[in-house]
Amino acid sequence: MIFLYLNSDKMGEGEPELGKKLMVTFLRELAKSDIMINVIGCVNSGINLTTEGSEAITSLRELEQKGARIATCGTCLDFYNKRENLLVGEIGSMDQTVLIMSKADRIIKPN
Repeated sequence: MIFLYLNSDKMGEGEPELGKKLMVTFLRELAKSDIMINVIGCVNSGINLTTEGSEAITSLRELEQKGARIATCGTCLDFYNKRENLLVGEIGSMDQTVLIMSKADRIIKPN
């Protein structure tokens, strides 16, 4: 199982605007590829990728259509008051994240 762990809405260090652009481009290219991602977990500011206003929604929906399960941290959604703004995937929990990480053959963390 391949787990894509998104704990930020940015990729890399430096200018936040550039980091956000890089992450959106990464997800777009991943969605266009033949790489099979089984689970995508979004935590901390990574929840901004699955909620209203995200430029990554189309790419994440494409990954979901290819079979990826997308889970966004419920605690994080509540912290940022975005639970009602979730547009793709399901609400997940930390115990699910721990279980998935422990069983994953590979964890990809692009930031």
